[in-house]
Order: sequence, then structure tokens, then C-alpha cells
Amino acid sequence: MQNWEELLSWTYSGVNFSLAGNGGPECVALVPGVQKIVETVFVVVLNSLQLWMVFPKLRLGKQLPMTTEEESGGEVGRRMFLLVMCLTFGVELGFKFASRQMIWVLNPCHIVTMIQIFLLAAPPSLFAAALFRLHVYWLGGATIALVFPVLNTRMLPFEVHIYFLQHILMLVIPLYLTRLGVYAVEPLWDFSWSTAASAIYFAYHFVPLQLIGVLLQVNLNSMLCPAISDPFYGRWYRVYAIIHQSLFVLLHGKLYTYLAHSVARQNTQDVVTTNGFSKNE
Repeated sequence: MQNWEELLSWTYSGVNFSLAGNGGPECVALVPGVQKIVETVFVVVLNSLQLWMVFPKLRLGKQLPMTTEEESGGEVGRRMFLLVMCLTFGVELGFKFASRQMIWVLNPCHIVTMIQIFLLAAPPSLFAAALFRLHVYWLGGATIALVFPVLNTRMLPFEVHIYFLQHILMLVIPLYLTRLGVYAVEPLWDFSWSTAASAIYFAYHFVPLQLIGVLLQVNLNSMLCPAISDPFYGRWYRVYAIIHQSLFVLLHGKLYTYLAHSVARQNTQDVVTTNGFSKNE
């Protein structure tokens, strides 16, 4: 056990447990072990049923390929976003290595960042298109991070600037890819993708994040104890979180989907107008 802890110490030894909400024995003990198990079993069973019910209903439909006129400019734009996001995330990882807090890279916003780097770098495919639709419902964390930023643990120069840049890019990149026509979101009335995304989202929190958090006593995405600003602070905060985060994931995802549809329609109008001028010439 000691050798295992020494092997992984570089990933979490820099976490300051004296800061409220970071973790530590008191944080782990806030929710009793039996309650953790009951809540986890409930969430896993519910998520499994949700995925089993909606998986046959997941349809990608007709994806919007880039037109010949868009390919050159669109490819340049994708590469620029890829470059900026990779540089931003690379600096963020550098901060994590320097402070010996690499464990925080498991938080959902960093996972979504890696997904977007993949979407920018990889050629369009059915897998990428499905991943794009799912990750739209995981963007709520970026909005929360911008509206309610947690900056008290960011001590290194420019660490706060990178924090804001990363989360802004997370919200902009999917809209750019939608406008470009590389990927498309589902119709607003289709709730199969939102249900699947929500199930995966909660399963990720209650299984790997919780397990790793308990083993290392690190409060990954508030899975061990609530943030100090949590209005539902107490041992039942996770039950309340299941309710309000289920609603938030759905509402935020559908609002973003509506915005993506608006961007896609504007792109279609621009293409039609451009083709019209070309024909007149």
C-alpha cells in the first residue's frame, strides 16, 4: 500500500487539504460510508436503465458535410482553434505538474477539453459525431466555472487567465464546429441524447471520481463533500445534487442545442446567399 501511494504521490501530494472543499479526512467522513454505497447503487442502477432504454433510440441522422467553398477556410479555423486549445490546456497541465496536483485533470471540464481537442484533430466520423452530441450536455460545468469561478487555489502567475481562457474556448468551439457544418446537434424535441449524456455524466461522478477521491482523500468535483458555497451543505447534499444537476444538465444542454441550431441556420443562409451571388456573376 505504501509503495502504491509513493508511486502516485506526484499526482496529489500538492493538494492543500487545509483549504475547505479540497478534501482530507473530515471531507471524506462527511457522508457516511453506508450512505455513499446506497447512493452509488441507486445512481448506477438508474443510469444503467436509462442507457438500456435510450441506446436503441440514438440516431445521428444526416450529418452536414463541409462544402468545397468552406473546406480551406474551415480547415484553417479548425487548426487555429486546435492550436490555441492545445497551448491553453498544455499550460494548464504544466501548472498541475508544477504544483503536484495532476489529480484535478480528472475533473469533467478537463475531460471535456480533451474531447474537444480530439474533435478538432480527428476527421469526422460516426464515433466523433456521437461524442460531439453527448459532450454538448457536459458543457454546463464551463458555464458554472465562468459564472461562479473558484480561484482561491490558483496561486501561480497567469493561472487565473488560463482558467478563464480554457472555459471560454470550451463554449465557443462546439458552436464553431456546428457553424462549419462538421457536426450537427439533434432536434430539440429529441431527448435520447440528453438522457444518455446525463446517465454517463452521473456514472462518471459516482464510480471513478468517487472511488479515486475516497482512496486519495481528494474531493474531485465535490464528490466527497460539498463546496463551501453549496446551499445544500450537509450529508444529503449529493441527493439534492442529483436532482438539481439532472435539471441543469438538461436545460443547459437544450439551450446550447437551440443556440447551435441558430448558428447552423445562419451558416446555411450565408452559403445560400454566397451561391446566389456566384450565380448572378
